[in-house]
Amino acid sequence: MIALVLALGSSLAYGAADFLGGLGARKAHVLRTVMWAAPASLVVELLLWPLLGASFTPASLGWGAASGVASAGAFLLLYRTLAIGPMNVLSPVTALVSAMLPVAVGLAQGERLGAAGLVGLPLALGAVVLVSAGPGARSARPSRKALLLAFGAGAAIALQLVFLHQAPDDSGVAPLIAGRTVASALTLAAAGLLHRRLGEERPAYALSVAAGALDSVANLLFLLAARSGDLAVVAVIAALYPAGTVLLARRVLGERLQRGQLAGLGVAAAAVVLLALA
Repeated sequence: MIALVLALGSSLAYGAADFLGGLGARKAHVLRTVMWAAPASLVVELLLWPLLGASFTPASLGWGAASGVASAGAFLLLYRTLAIGPMNVLSPVTALVSAMLPVAVGLAQGERLGAAGLVGLPLALGAVVLVSAGPGARSARPSRKALLLAFGAGAAIALQLVFLHQAPDDSGVAPLIAGRTVASALTLAAAGLLHRRLGEERPAYALSVAAGALDSVANLLFLLAARSGDLAVVAVIAALYPAGTVLLARRVLGERLQRGQLAGLGVAAAAVVLLALA
């Protein structure tokens, strides 16, 4: 149950972070958004260091650095994806892709689910698909470029989560700090090299920083959940974050919430209950 609650918290934080990041990326070049979001995430993790501890072993640093490379790619691809829109289609596509690889890794490493889990797992994946059944299914179809970006973002997120899960359980927040340091360095280096192509638009500083801080909280909750539960279950619960993104898009941007999306939220609730029983 602890792992389930942590995973749900991670899902909510990811959803809010993605909404704010995607919204911020609509106001300026995506790199201008990420170059503020990534360092903001690092600051949050450094503040958590005295509270949660950190063991900087070669394993924690190595896996953390690998997650940082994937995280930098995820930041850029995801925020660019959500900036193109529509959020209520592309966010669930990204989430579905991001869930599949961790589930496969968890099962390959010997995780076993009971009967409730075997039903709840595909239900949760189905819920991600149903949440995408908004107006974009007919009137605001995403472009091929947007779909490719969504698949790429999902793959990058999946690799980030898998790499974090491989870090030693007693490493504290060391993998997160190492990962975000690498991600920040890569992002700032890319911004420096491409500064002439970034345009003159100023980024939405508050949105960018808030997105980065929430993403850091989401990563922490995921890491704690994965350490106390099965990766296959935790990854699928975390992948339900499009529900938060879609609801925020509905509230702030006026994107319509369709019956399929409401059904998806109901299916997601049922899946969570079944996974809790597992």
